[in-house]
Amino acid sequence: MEQNLHFWQAIDKLISSGNIVIDRPKGSAHPRYPEIRYELDYGYVENTASMDGSGIDVWRGSLPEGKCDAIICTVDLWKRDSEIKLLIGCTEEEKAIAYNFHNESEFMKGIMIRR
Repeated sequence: MEQNLHFWQAIDKLISSGNIVIDRPKGSAHPRYPEIRYELDYGYVENTASMDGSGIDVWRGSLPEGKCDAIICTVDLWKRDSEIKLLIGCTEEEKAIAYNFHNESEFMKGIMIRR
């Protein structure tokens, strides 16, 4: 269990050491697939790196405290990669929205890990 604590502390440090940039606001369309709309704010943590060469992805919910209490690990068969998505300040309903977003396609699947 101590290892879990250290993992979440590392996530907290990562988030606190960089700004969250929302480049796909709630209601906006996916840049490559305009039929896909974001039901939550989506962005990344500045000065981080992910598998796709961009920052670590973030789903930003409506809770003001902005705590990360879940992540979604994804496997994308189309891009042939995997990533983590940080869920920051998300209600249970917003967590379900993010989870469903990553499981609607036959090419992408995700699991949620809670703090």
